[in-house]
Amino acid sequence: MSDADRIDARTAEAGTREPLTGTLIFERGAEESRCVEPPVLDVPSVDLEDVLGGHARAMAPVLPHVTEVELARHYEHLASANFGVDSGFYPLGSCTMKYNPKVDEWACRLPGFARIHPYQPEETVQGALELMWGLQEALAEVAGLPAVSLQPAAGAHGELTGLLTIRAYHTANGDPRRRVLVPDSAHGTNPATVAMCGYEVVQVPSDERGGVDVAALKRLLDIDVAALMLTNPNTLGLFDENILEITSAVHEVGALAYCDGANLNAIMGWSRPGDMGFDALHINLHKTFATPHGGGGPGAGPVAVSDALAPYLPGPVVAQRDGGFAFAYPERSIGRVRSYAGNFGVLVRAYTYIRAVGGDGLRDISGQAVLSANYLKTLLADAWPVFYDRTCMHEFVMSGGPLRKSTGVRTLDVAKRLLDYGIHPPTVYFPLIVDEAMMVEPTETESKETLERFAAVLRRIAEEAAEDSGLLHGAPYSTPVRRLDEAAAVKNADVAWSPGDGSER
Repeated sequence: MSDADRIDARTAEAGTREPLTGTLIFERGAEESRCVEPPVLDVPSVDLEDVLGGHARAMAPVLPHVTEVELARHYEHLASANFGVDSGFYPLGSCTMKYNPKVDEWACRLPGFARIHPYQPEETVQGALELMWGLQEALAEVAGLPAVSLQPAAGAHGELTGLLTIRAYHTANGDPRRRVLVPDSAHGTNPATVAMCGYEVVQVPSDERGGVDVAALKRLLDIDVAALMLTNPNTLGLFDENILEITSAVHEVGALAYCDGANLNAIMGWSRPGDMGFDALHINLHKTFATPHGGGGPGAGPVAVSDALAPYLPGPVVAQRDGGFAFAYPERSIGRVRSYAGNFGVLVRAYTYIRAVGGDGLRDISGQAVLSANYLKTLLADAWPVFYDRTCMHEFVMSGGPLRKSTGVRTLDVAKRLLDYGIHPPTVYFPLIVDEAMMVEPTETESKETLERFAAVLRRIAEEAAEDSGLLHGAPYSTPVRRLDEAAAVKNADVAWSPGDGSER
């Protein structure tokens, strides 16, 4: 079967899926239907109006009356309508949406991990503390930085934590400073974090090779700069060739270098941020170390820092003590940034992943991720122009600018059309410095056949754009929901169901 035949077959198959439309769960069932038979009331009944003093709701909640099988089918149907790594190719640039081994899910559900409570005495949770200590040590080795806090609950939360430790460090030295430098290719969370920490954001331009413009950086550096926030490899999928010169220049003015670890999947086992001169790094466990993410979680963003920043980390951290393990608090800690000791289930998954593959395995994972990206980039080179066309790391950024100029088809249209072929779109319109950007990250877990099929689909879409641009303007055709009016959705985000004419809630 040719690539084109495979594409057509997959599209036809996608079009036969049951749509997520029709009656809602609230509109199904009958008054006499139920999933469970409640026990007979064996306590005195109470009038809620008397108890709540006029604050009782005006009407009973309108809940569906359905059987257990109807309810099970409802949730199964919703789940089947969701797109995930387990259901198809998910080349979402800058997010490392890779397949997650099921053994990690098994481990985090073990009773000794799943059923403990964070307020238990330390002597009763030694296994959990040992796991956290082992994860701290492993992440410190991967980062090339000696101290780690597992508290932050996500990547952006890790950024905030890292920059707060940097702020505490400068303040303790009597030199709080006012500005933080951020490259123009940075993740959007970087300038947001800078602003949240009370600093002024200063943008650093990229050079003709896609890295930081070193000359421009040096002109911006002075004694009022607190830090440089830099992703390496950056969002263009490029390793900065001048990284040692960059971090050295930052340190010369007394500033610190912060590494956004979103792209750590490209370099772990090969190059360590601490060895590059970075003073702090957040690590997305839910991207790099096997936790399914998307739709808001779950996540974890541990922060690794240098010896100079270690006293300011949020506590508690886990330390060895008296032949066992215990919580400890850094002497000049910025305080908690999350309840308890972090998102423990994600920590268990990450530790299991690291122990399962080992150090050599982590290195192989990064090598395969880089190989996959460069292979895919090569397959698409003559059809989709790549900005900064040099050897990439884990991802690369294509431009749909020429396609838009010749056919009127935008990157958004291409992204929507990919859904008809059973492929999740890559990140679009980011980074902003690339016209009609489409950022592709294939990850190490996808097969050569999958990469080749994706390349064939993108080629076919380019042909469709030239033959019938209206086809792409109307895509997708096989999804439960077609294109939404995004402007209206922002202004009127009320999607709650209401009974009757909607006058009651």
